Amino acid sequence: MTAAADKQTHEFQTEVRQLLKLMIHSLYSNREIFLRELISNASDAADKLRFQSLQDEALLEGDGDLAIRISFDKEARTLTVADNGIGMSRDEVQDNLGTIARSGTRQFLEQLSGDQSKDARLIGQFGVGFYSAFIVADRVTVLTRKAGEEAAAGVRWESTGEGEYTIESEARERRGTEVILHLKEDADEFLDGYRLRRIIRTYSDHIDLPIRMAREAADEEGDTEDETVNKANALWMRPRNEIKDEEYVEFYKHVAHDFDEPLTWMHNKVEGNQSYASLLYIPKRAPFDLWDREGGHGVKLYVKRIFIMDDAEQLMPRYLRFVRGVIDSDDLPLNVSREILQNNRQIDRMRAASVKRILDTLEKMAADEAEKYAEFWGTFGRVLKEGPAEDFGNRERVAKLLRFASTRGEGDVEAVSLDDYIGRMKEGQEAIYYVTADSFAAARNSPHLEVFRKYDVEVLLLGDPVDEWWVSHLQEYDGKRLVSAAKGELDPAKLGGENAPDKAEQEKTETELKPLVDRLKAALGETVESVRVSSRLTDSPACLVVGEQEFAINMQRMLKAAGQPFPTGKPTLEINPDHAIIRSLGEAPTDSVDDWAHVLYEQALLVEGGQLEDPAAHVKRVNRLLQMSRS
Repeated sequence: MTAAADKQTHEFQTEVRQLLKLMIHSLYSNREIFLRELISNASDAADKLRFQSLQDEALLEGDGDLAIRISFDKEARTLTVADNGIGMSRDEVQDNLGTIARSGTRQFLEQLSGDQSKDARLIGQFGVGFYSAFIVADRVTVLTRKAGEEAAAGVRWESTGEGEYTIESEARERRGTEVILHLKEDADEFLDGYRLRRIIRTYSDHIDLPIRMAREAADEEGDTEDETVNKANALWMRPRNEIKDEEYVEFYKHVAHDFDEPLTWMHNKVEGNQSYASLLYIPKRAPFDLWDREGGHGVKLYVKRIFIMDDAEQLMPRYLRFVRGVIDSDDLPLNVSREILQNNRQIDRMRAASVKRILDTLEKMAADEAEKYAEFWGTFGRVLKEGPAEDFGNRERVAKLLRFASTRGEGDVEAVSLDDYIGRMKEGQEAIYYVTADSFAAARNSPHLEVFRKYDVEVLLLGDPVDEWWVSHLQEYDGKRLVSAAKGELDPAKLGGENAPDKAEQEKTETELKPLVDRLKAALGETVESVRVSSRLTDSPACLVVGEQEFAINMQRMLKAAGQPFPTGKPTLEINPDHAIIRSLGEAPTDSVDDWAHVLYEQALLVEGGQLEDPAAHVKRVNRLLQMSRS
């Protein structure tokens, strides 16, 4: 095949074109970050080669001196970032440089607002990687060959970043990748060796790989050979007292692909029967893929400073998937695999110790830095709520860190801890009460709260989809049961205080309303489990109640919509004996009681976030009752 026939022109994926346009403008004021991103990519390529060469030493091709080299040509106005890492095949070049193979790309682009400062943060969370080269270059050339392949398998990729790119074969004797940036007219600063050195030392000093450049001038012996610009040692292996905060921050930006500083970090070394080092970060802002529970986690595994794998899910539970960082073990075998990790006591101990350090840090932050913890909670609280259901051993520790809105709070601010709630419980109150709904507004306005407001009992307002899940696993905290205000029969006498209703009066009311209760149950038939007089309503005419061990009605709706099987039970309709509608039904015509029974049920269902099976029938019933009221 001739070179001309081999050369192919492709269009960028639509999302890439959009991202390039927005990125170049949003990140213009911080354009030097392109070098950090390209160096990070080169470092990753070397890490992958190190790992794969453990199984196949031939991939090193006789050259195990892995390094990154930065060079520039003032006359040609080019800047080159070269590595001798794993390299790419032709298919990999097209996949990696022509598309953004990442879930959620479209949703990410929809979040971009045109506000450069806000968009810069979003783009940083998404990770700009290779495409950042177009911030300073009007043309980019990539020369690459995958380790272990023939010289003829080399590939040349080139684009101006406007919408198209070309790919063609080009023989390369050396494995690895060269990224050649043809700089824009206003990018002269990146043709200055001293400027490039400052950028490298600022952003990439921590890279555990030598970054080399030609000397600016010959030394005393006349040597003009390359020199290593960065420290080239693993930051996490250095003593903490020798590391500046700025170095921790820059390493975080490298490992997390984030533009912002982290909220906090934990650096530990463990020696003895098991030796390892860990450097873990809690981000300030949510990683882009935070809500993807099945996606990658943020902790990298190293063994003896050799990268083993990204996103090692065995090192961190899913409810802490926002944590970023590295764990480097001296004790694991270099050929460790995901299968070995799944049943490895050393991994279990490292995981348990890491989780403990994170929870220790969060507890200290909650106690000593309330504003900082509120910032953390606002970003990651919904994920942390998964903890009580996932981590049985740390269930109470995680629960202690949770924050809620409540009927005592203002607005939807989640600032109440379970300890706060217990400290305010009324004398004689036996349980922690909560109500779940599909939003904060629905929770605050739930009819199930009416009796609690009457007796001034605080109720936690849970409006996240995850809430129903974790409370079903916690059930008790500090010796107090967690009880849903919307489940089971409610005994007002257990709410505390001395104003509980007289049981004899309740029984009298139930006796008086038994004929109506029977009529309503007959009208609703198998739709409900039963109908009973309510102890929880003061303003609403009716509400629906499920059994204590059943999912709330809103949760049932979400599971049904997701196609998830779940045990179903019929709700109970509770009626308010003091409401005008209920009182009038005792004298209502028989044919209207049937309509009233269904309207009361359907209205109660809507309040719970449920859906009507036949909205048209509901409208007809309401219209009939309206006509009766006018006649």
